[in-house]
Amino acid sequence: MPAYYWMVWPAVIAFAAFHTVPVLVGIFFSFTNYAGYGEWNFVGVSNYVNLFRDDRVLAAYGFSFLFAIVATILTNVFSLAIALGLNAKIKARNFWRGVYFVPYILAILVIGYVFQFFFSNSLPKILSGIPLFRDNILPNETWAWTAIVALAVWQACAFAIIIYLSGLQTIPAEMYEAASLDGASAWQQFRSITFPLIGAFFTINVVISLKGFLQVFDPIVALTNGGPGTATESVTLLIFKGGFTGGEFAYQAANAVVFFIVITIVALFQFRVLQRREADF
Repeated sequence: MPAYYWMVWPAVIAFAAFHTVPVLVGIFFSFTNYAGYGEWNFVGVSNYVNLFRDDRVLAAYGFSFLFAIVATILTNVFSLAIALGLNAKIKARNFWRGVYFVPYILAILVIGYVFQFFFSNSLPKILSGIPLFRDNILPNETWAWTAIVALAVWQACAFAIIIYLSGLQTIPAEMYEAASLDGASAWQQFRSITFPLIGAFFTINVVISLKGFLQVFDPIVALTNGGPGTATESVTLLIFKGGFTGGEFAYQAANAVVFFIVITIVALFQFRVLQRREADF
């Protein structure tokens, strides 16, 4: 057997043991009434049927999609704007690139507790003159989700900036020089040169961002733990709570299978639409 097989097989076995097998076990139990302990019986597709009748599950999906869409838009807008600035000829450019990447390497739960203190203590004092921020917004059912968006976008921008910087550095400087000689404004250069040529990088960022934000978990745990009530409860948090502490192992396993299918469909749809836009350019 060639030597490279001996290097590949350990990784394949580890992947199967810690990923594929648990997935298959979860799918198996999704057709049962297993509570996570004790005896169980097969119940067919009743878990899947009940998911679509469960208001709490539907609310979690609604929150997850609202959060993911808003956070994806903000992340890509801010990241692209910052990347354009970091790609310009500025002093200490490499230093600032490193500074903007720091949030990505920090533990999100630790930073989440820092943000929790900020929103509950510091912000009400700093913005005491604004009625919305006069009190802690985390217990506010209407606005608590915005704090989670702020934390998630703050960290996600770090990785997205690197992707956009990689794309911007592939554009020849001669194209901008020629456009300037033709009298093109900065906005015209961005619209006609920059954005079309980083289309593939934009696609990558949007797909990764939306997929990641749909699975949001850590920022919610750190800031609100799904509260107040279930106002900020995402699908992943619901699966965790119900599956591991709520005696709904099989039911939430079915929810996880449905969620996996939903994320896959969304990602494939994104690739199809965004790659078609790249071709149009």
